Amino acid sequence: MKTKAFLLLALTCCGLAHATEYTVKEGSRLGFVGTFQGEEFQGRFDRFDASIRYDPANLENSKFDVSVDLSSADTGDSERDVLLPDQEFFDVAQHPRARFVTSTFRQSGDKVVAEGTLSLKGISNPVELDVDFSANASGGILDVEAILNRLEFEVGTGDYADTSTIGDEVRVRAHLLLEAR
Repeated sequence: MKTKAFLLLALTCCGLAHATEYTVKEGSRLGFVGTFQGEEFQGRFDRFDASIRYDPANLENSKFDVSVDLSSADTGDSERDVLLPDQEFFDVAQHPRARFVTSTFRQSGDKVVAEGTLSLKGISNPVELDVDFSANASGGILDVEAILNRLEFEVGTGDYADTSTIGDEVRVRAHLLLEAR
């Protein structure tokens, strides 16, 4: 009898330990905000993949794995957009994708922070994302935001490394529409 009770308890606990797996639905956005000559500009990545496992009540079993096609960057400025794939910026010929993978999640006051590693242009650095999740009937909405320093990833080298022309700080934001699997 004790064995059955223990097995039932173990199965119940294990069932609670699994965070929900999500697929990213059409209409989701991954964007960024930077500055050029003191003026803010916005951009987006049109192609990205994300594997999301998340439960705000079970952060230790949550995980994000996001892969971004860097050639899909679009700022709406043809002169800027033609430079982004080049070696001085994303170097798409050598490094066509960026990838962010979480290592841990933690509660920080009233918000959740996802800690992980961003690999961009062959350079990997730790990054923290502020996470805001809202559940709904079919899945949820996940909004994340991070501040990156582009020069830590050698984005904008040579003449473009001058931070008085192109600001070092880039704000990355994602608004993901999720469907539970």
